[in-house]
Amino acid sequence: MQPVLKEYKTFLQLEKSLSSNTVAAYLSDIEKLLVFLSDAHVDFLQVTIAHLQDFLIDLADLGISPRSQARIVSGIKSFYGFLMLTNKLEEDPTELLELPKIGLHLPEVLSVEEINAIVDVIDLSTPEGQRNRAMIEMMYGSGLRVSELIDVKLSNIDLEHSFMKVDGKGSKQRLVPLSEESETQMKLWLLIRNEMVIRKGFEDYLFLNRCGAKLTRVMIFTIVKQLAQLAGIKKNISPHTFRHSFATHLLEGGANLRVIQQLLGHESIMTTEIYTHIDVELLRDTVLSFHPRNKK
Repeated sequence: MQPVLKEYKTFLQLEKSLSSNTVAAYLSDIEKLLVFLSDAHVDFLQVTIAHLQDFLIDLADLGISPRSQARIVSGIKSFYGFLMLTNKLEEDPTELLELPKIGLHLPEVLSVEEINAIVDVIDLSTPEGQRNRAMIEMMYGSGLRVSELIDVKLSNIDLEHSFMKVDGKGSKQRLVPLSEESETQMKLWLLIRNEMVIRKGFEDYLFLNRCGAKLTRVMIFTIVKQLAQLAGIKKNISPHTFRHSFATHLLEGGANLRVIQQLLGHESIMTTEIYTHIDVELLRDTVLSFHPRNKK
């Protein structure tokens, strides 16, 4: 891989005549993709459009803005264009990769029935199944980001008061309540976890893989996509979808937007206000049901 990157760097400097800062930015973007692919055990020459779309979802989950995502996509397109130019690839996997929209983005949301369908296909007879059930309940019941989920520590959980401390973006901590179902499923997972051989350095992490180490974001993405497929859900969902569903269902139930902002750990209320735009059908049904001009 390193010889290819070195060759690509020379191409950017000599053929494209780019500045050193621009070249460094392009290489940094490629490194991000390579780390993602390494975690997913995918060779950079075997990449598909699906892998690249999952990578973009991962960037969004990390809080990288659509504008920065668009720049990264441009860098990736340039890199794979170079691989095509130098006959290292016959087909360009980025050809159909779209740039993220810079404007308002309405995230995919699952209905309560769809979430129940996902929960119902989990095989609770296996240790991994019980762990996955607890993870789904925690993402949907507390609105955690996937990066927050894999970093949940036992020392930050207060079962007596049904709260946990979450390490959010920018190293900002917040207190998040545990739903009854999250707490129940977590306790069942802890019975299994307590019997595991845990690798040194991971003793305090709640969710572990079968080798006793911390789960990766890529593994959570894989689990969610597999469960959605088993449940027959056609929507393009990710772990973040449960966070969006958490916020949307709270808002539909009448929760205060400021409270949702605090639960999600949003610095600005403007970020949370996106959820007021999601359920257009709900708004329409409300007008049809309650406005005097629509009453028969």
